[in-house]
Amino acid sequence: MAATPLAGTPYDLRHAAVSTWLNGGVPAVTVAEWAGHSVEVLLKIYAKCLDGEAVTVRQRVEAALGHRPG
Repeated sequence: MAATPLAGTPYDLRHAAVSTWLNGGVPAVTVAEWAGHSVEVLLKIYAKCLDGEAVTVRQRVEAALGHRPG
């Protein structure tokens, strides 16, 4: 195995990919499918990656309801 500054193990790369998908707004159901997890397992392992998402989600709900930022 070659040394790399990106990750210590292949699992680290996988974790980085799943975290990036979640932070990028890919729905948890889709990420779970891509990662081969159930949604329950995905959220249990990666819940910390979703921290700080409340503002974005609130904005999406407001946009869906037709609210325009003031």
